[in-house]
Amino acid sequence: MPELQNNLIEDCHPTGRIPQCRISELFDLEHTLAADYLRAFTYPWEALAGIKNMILQLGETLGPEYKEISEHVWVHESAVIYPSAYLGAPCIIGPGTEVRHCAFIRGSALVGADCVVGNSVELKNVILFDHVQTPHYNYVGDSILGYYSHMGAGSITSNVKSDKRLVVIHDGDKSMETGLKKMGAMLGDYVEVGCNAVLNPGTVIGRHSNVYPTSCVRGFVPAQSIWKNNGNIIEKENR
Repeated sequence: MPELQNNLIEDCHPTGRIPQCRISELFDLEHTLAADYLRAFTYPWEALAGIKNMILQLGETLGPEYKEISEHVWVHESAVIYPSAYLGAPCIIGPGTEVRHCAFIRGSALVGADCVVGNSVELKNVILFDHVQTPHYNYVGDSILGYYSHMGAGSITSNVKSDKRLVVIHDGDKSMETGLKKMGAMLGDYVEVGCNAVLNPGTVIGRHSNVYPTSCVRGFVPAQSIWKNNGNIIEKENR
């Protein structure tokens, strides 16, 4: 949906450049229904402002295997929705996905195939690629989670700075202004986030990287890295 681009970007004007944060570096777009939409942007946070409208338009094009169970809530016939889960509009739930007890999807959520949205998880203004797991007590807001990424129990994306200033992404001495007051985290494909970790506003984690449990993460974490305690980042060993 490239035609949406001009209407959906709001104040997203990076002043610096961190190439590793580009959509093309973080995600394999073959694993999301939002592929055409995301191709219209360079950086993933540019897509946050238009997720709601994208879902509304995409929902009208889905095949008969998707059922509109309430207005603007489309659920694949093979998805499993537990009785106490809440699905707010608009949202799309993909094939084979489980939305478990007490999950709270506030709206503007595109959840891919074979995902897990677990007990007491809250989603808001997000894109979850296929095979994403948010299984236990997670908050994911204003974020994009790549293919096979996983949030450990109790880990959250913090999406507003305590001083309420606009979010800036940092990578060493480089910085990029997003123009956004609300931005959570961008997780590349195959990212593993440990239990009870907090991903601060503007966190971007490259593909195949890991975050230690109970970490407080901020800024850019390169691909194939491990964020250890106290913000020590090491490169993964080749195996």
